[in-house]
Amino acid sequence: MSFSERYFGESSFLRQYFKGWHFRTATPSFDPGEEVIVTLTDYDEGRGQVFARVGDSRLYAEDSHGESAVGKRVRFRVESFDADAHEGEGEVLEIVGELGL
Repeated sequence: MSFSERYFGESSFLRQYFKGWHFRTATPSFDPGEEVIVTLTDYDEGRGQVFARVGDSRLYAEDSHGESAVGKRVRFRVESFDADAHEGEGEVLEIVGELGL
């Protein structure tokens, strides 16, 4: 039995120990229809939309309630996401909290 078979084979200790683990990414992606809780962190004047930063990805809110929504925690439904640009658009479903930024 080789070293890799012993330590990384189908039933190895390490494989069992790390089962279900995954690494977070700085640029997460989202599927259309996915709902997430995010904090609206900034306002993009060019787009006229607020957005949430999730790592280095950005989620722009269609129903942004203007600049006054910055600092609010919201339930957000993703409508589209471009994984290459790390940007998505969606809709604010409800405000669930406030951070007082």
